[in-house]
Amino acid sequence: MLYYGMSPWGSEEFYKAVFVGTILTATSVSITVQSLKEMGKLKGKVGTTILSAAIIDDIIGIIVLTFVIGFKNPDSNPGTVVVNTVLFFVAALVVGFLSYKLFKYVDKRYPHTRRIPIAGLAYCFLLSYAAERYFGIADITGAYVAGIILCSIKDSDYIERKVDVNSYMLFGPVFFASIGLKTNVESVTGSILLFSLGFVLVGLISKIVGCGLMAKLCRFRLNDSLKIGIGMMTRGEVALIVAQKGLSAGLLEPVYFTSVILLIIVSSIATPILLKVLYSKDGEVQTA
Repeated sequence: MLYYGMSPWGSEEFYKAVFVGTILTATSVSITVQSLKEMGKLKGKVGTTILSAAIIDDIIGIIVLTFVIGFKNPDSNPGTVVVNTVLFFVAALVVGFLSYKLFKYVDKRYPHTRRIPIAGLAYCFLLSYAAERYFGIADITGAYVAGIILCSIKDSDYIERKVDVNSYMLFGPVFFASIGLKTNVESVTGSILLFSLGFVLVGLISKIVGCGLMAKLCRFRLNDSLKIGIGMMTRGEVALIVAQKGLSAGLLEPVYFTSVILLIIVSSIATPILLKVLYSKDGEVQTA
């Protein structure tokens, strides 16, 4: 928010500043998980804490994104955005319960059949569309809720494997190609590079200090608190998705996409290195 100065509440610059903070909210711990798994520490106290915190962090990030996107609409007001968000989650709770029962029945009658992941994928699209079309909130919120529902059924691992294939072969390449097309490298200036440096530093330090401090307040050892803070500082696909939503909503200029990509690269490289250094100092590094 400091980058945009003391902008008046509700102004366009204010929402841009808030959205930059929203990008920094997202956490992607897949690299952290892999690093902890290689060291045999994933199921330890630190690993379990990072996984649990990442889930809560994702939920908070999606809720914040929902409110920021909603407030940006000139035809909406804070009360309407709050009501629509609450109504969506209430509707998702009811629809989710009924959908869970339906998927559970289909899964029991037709186990390990292709119709289940196909229906699950269609269900994700449906909730994404409903979230944005009828409630005016971010479509990623609907997809996230659909994922929570689908992960609760018995065949969730089978669905994940099938969806992963589609993701690697179709959705992933299309998504990253669209990200590349929206990245404006030619417009990067000295001031943008300076902003990118500050953006990366704030993104890394804020997670280390924030998560590490809370871990310390929860009576973790200082070294373990630092491990948790570093483990939570990685950004990945969620940050890209949030940034892309900002582009679509006019809350982020294409030139600032470079800052997001730089943050992802730096955090992805630094996290496993720093974790291994900390565990090495404790003499706890082992091969999984």
